[in-house]
Amino acid sequence: MKTDVQLKKDVTAELDWDPSINATRVGVAVKDGVVTLTGHLDTYAEKYAAEKATQRVQGVKGIAVEIDVTLDPSHQRSDTEIAAAIEAAFKWSALVPADRIQIMVEKGWVTLRGDVSWEYQRREAERAVRPLMGVVGVSNGITLKPGVVQANVAHRIREALVRHAEEAARGIEVKVAGASVTLRGSVASWSDVSAASSAAWAAPGVTSVMNELKVQPS
Repeated sequence: MKTDVQLKKDVTAELDWDPSINATRVGVAVKDGVVTLTGHLDTYAEKYAAEKATQRVQGVKGIAVEIDVTLDPSHQRSDTEIAAAIEAAFKWSALVPADRIQIMVEKGWVTLRGDVSWEYQRREAERAVRPLMGVVGVSNGITLKPGVVQANVAHRIREALVRHAEEAARGIEVKVAGASVTLRGSVASWSDVSAASSAAWAAPGVTSVMNELKVQPS
């Protein structure tokens, strides 16, 4: 298991390795395997990239993102311009049902509401917003429209877990209550947490996933 000193070194190196992040403006602190990121970045996309880069580092147990987005003057846009850009992005995305999503922008902060049929559509809507100029944050309030949950959904999720990460699947417990799925147990990395969550969300009829998995590096 990595020490906090080694983990800080690795996270700092990963941030520096990612060309989409100005690593000199990100502070890294580590305590008991939990990484805290601080600083000021020019765009929301860069802030998100810093979070994802940290998740890639083996040994990270948790992440606290305390980075502020301070827009560069060249990136500043009015709320009206941001809303228009989001509408255009949704219109040109084959994965986003634009007619089912409402957009609100306040001082660069985007709130998405509405309902869609699948989690991937919800994620794609947020993904389309992140890189747009002028955006300082995103609140994804899109919900999933209830569907028919198959009787063997827990078994199907477990089969998917094995396909995605067979070793990690051994430490994961899947509980299904109606349209809600709860994942419990321990896995070795954040990538395992992400794979488990994706497998659960892909099950037909699932509208809620409680991911209670803990990262316990070997």
